[in-house]
Amino acid sequence: MNELKTLGLYTSGGDAPGMNACIRAVVRTARYNNIKVYGIKRGYQGMIDDDMEELSSRSVANILQSGGTILKTARCKAFYEPEGRAIAADNLRKRGIDGLVCIGGNGSYTGAMKLFEEHSIPTIGVPGTIDNDLFGTDFTIGYDTAINTAVDAIDKIRDTADSHNRVFMVEVMGRDSGFIGMAVGISGGAEAIFIPEEKDEMTKLIEHFNDSSRRTKSFSIIVVAEGDEQGGALALQHQLEERYPDIDIRTTILGHIQRGGRPTARDRVLASQLGYEAVRALIKGEDSKAVGIVAGQLTYTDFKDAIAKSKKVNPELIRMAEILSH
Repeated sequence: MNELKTLGLYTSGGDAPGMNACIRAVVRTARYNNIKVYGIKRGYQGMIDDDMEELSSRSVANILQSGGTILKTARCKAFYEPEGRAIAADNLRKRGIDGLVCIGGNGSYTGAMKLFEEHSIPTIGVPGTIDNDLFGTDFTIGYDTAINTAVDAIDKIRDTADSHNRVFMVEVMGRDSGFIGMAVGISGGAEAIFIPEEKDEMTKLIEHFNDSSRRTKSFSIIVVAEGDEQGGALALQHQLEERYPDIDIRTTILGHIQRGGRPTARDRVLASQLGYEAVRALIKGEDSKAVGIVAGQLTYTDFKDAIAKSKKVNPELIRMAEILSH
């Protein structure tokens, strides 16, 4: 057991619904164990700028239901350099911080790992990203809210698509991973789903529109992940318009609307569990690890594995989506 006296807490990378619930859990678990907590503003940039404030249990009242992050987040080029990390470490030591909780994604974990390797500051990572692409956990904070936001939008788009006999391309987030696209496509009843993991969707889509029985449908919904090889929904729309000039096609890009909003109950519970466990991990002497839940069990994954290993969309889900679209 470590004598953890002062903890630093920060959010880094893209914001995700549920981060505030996690902040609340970390602060209240730490204070229950008589551990002082500093909230670090704007992630690694705040470490370098010494932009930190002490947080109490009252500081995190009434944030459970709020989207975004009260600690803010920012990109920080200076932290990529050893000199920037040294400044950050000096600022942390100045405040007596002897442990960190990092809420973020892959890049955030990389920064935390380097901080430990170079300056021996123990850090526990909590997976906060809507993309759900982090190894070592079945679900990341924000993913459930993001897909529910996107599905709600598709349900509305479907009404317009039906009214005008149109094909709608709906672009969702997922530059490197198709978890959002696949979940949204299945739950939104899409006729086709384009994700980075699959390389032959265009062929399947052409087969779809060449099928006379499908061409008689009054409308279609096609979900496209922003990182798909075709170049996104607008590029795909142009390709289809050239091939099928008789089809009325529209594109909706959901964009950052997926990153905001009130977190779902599932995200609030997940964020609370992982924030609570992150503090317990530091108290137990763990470092350079990410907390997660796999098959219902709390797990610790070394940062090196969480960063290097990938999590892929279940191929059986892809197969199922194809069958259900017929």
